[in-house]
Amino acid sequence: MEIDLTTRFAALSHPARLDVLRLLIRRHPDPLPAGEIAGVLGLKPNTLSPYLAELLRTGLVTRTRSGTSLLYGADLPGLRSMTEALLIDCCRGRPDLCPPTSLSLPTGDRPMTAPRYRVLFICTGNSARSIFAESILRKLAGDRFDVHSAGTRPQSELNPLAVRMLQDKGYETETLRAKNVSEFQGHDVVPFDFVFTVCDRAANEECPTWPGQPLTAHWGTPDPVKAEGTDAQRMLAFQQAYGMLRNRIMAFAALPLHTLDRLSLQHALDDIARTKEGTE
Repeated sequence: MEIDLTTRFAALSHPARLDVLRLLIRRHPDPLPAGEIAGVLGLKPNTLSPYLAELLRTGLVTRTRSGTSLLYGADLPGLRSMTEALLIDCCRGRPDLCPPTSLSLPTGDRPMTAPRYRVLFICTGNSARSIFAESILRKLAGDRFDVHSAGTRPQSELNPLAVRMLQDKGYETETLRAKNVSEFQGHDVVPFDFVFTVCDRAANEECPTWPGQPLTAHWGTPDPVKAEGTDAQRMLAFQQAYGMLRNRIMAFAALPLHTLDRLSLQHALDDIARTKEGTE
């Protein structure tokens, strides 16, 4: 059944339903159980249920089953058809009135002598996972990427196990430090080309829109800092997080960025997010 434009906009007219959709988009491509959605947004389960039902009915949210759990995600084709309908209905298909987002890379065509692509990795504490990602990409392809990391609530210092593991693998750690995302926000900062969240808590948070429309993706990685047990067991958790990020970053660095349009590249970044296993 075709869902008209006004019905979909009516579904998003409620602030809480809009918050649900925003969260699911930030966490894409990972679907979430209703309990986690309720916990993040501070909603009671019986309050969230009709919100999800309305978003499902209007084709803005998907629902899949995993074992005994029901998982919810953003319905990207539904959202795409909604924006296309808005362009055709209200703007008469005129790109001069309602210009679509450019499908080229945010920085446009880059000559070989142009500056490196700017990349930012974000997690909550900026003490382990985002530090791993920053270090890996800088070592792997620092000639092509200007790499940074930051935290939404950074720790005062880096996790000592994370630093030790990087040192054991031959990484330079002297210049690494925990930073707040505010260092990279504002009108006077150089825009980023790519912004990745590597922990669920950071992706859950509402952040200001990044200038320059960078490509974004969520590469959720389990937090090794929370691991318990012996030193060997805890170090294994750090090793697994490092390996997962390394596999994703290797895939990212191998992408032919200069030949992909924005939409194709976004799909590739989301596919990389589905890489869950780490090997090194």
